[in-house]
Amino acid sequence: MDDASPKLSSLITPAAASMSRISPADTTIEEVAEQFEALLVNELMKSSRAAKLSEDLLNNSGSKPFLQMMDQELSQTVSQHNNLGIAEALIRQFEQK
Repeated sequence: MDDASPKLSSLITPAAASMSRISPADTTIEEVAEQFEALLVNELMKSSRAAKLSEDLLNNSGSKPFLQMMDQELSQTVSQHNNLGIAEALIRQFEQK
C-alpha cells in the first residue's frame, strides 16, 4: 500500500477498527477493500456450509467453533492470494470521489 492512498479514518468507527485490529488513522481504502473481500468470501463459505449436501462425519456442537475459525482464516487467505476483483472494484469506485 502506498502512502498516497486516502485515509478512511473518518469512515471507520472505533468499534469496527478494534474488531479488525487496525487503527482508524492507519486504515487505507486498499486495506478496507481487502477486508471487505475477505468478509464476503467468509459469508459465501458460511452459506455453502449451511447448505449441507450430506452429513458431516464431525457434525457435532464442539466442531462448529473450530469450523468457523477455519473458514475465517481460509477466507482471509483466499482473498489475499487470489484476485477476485472485488477489492479492486471497490477501490476504483471510492477513488473516483
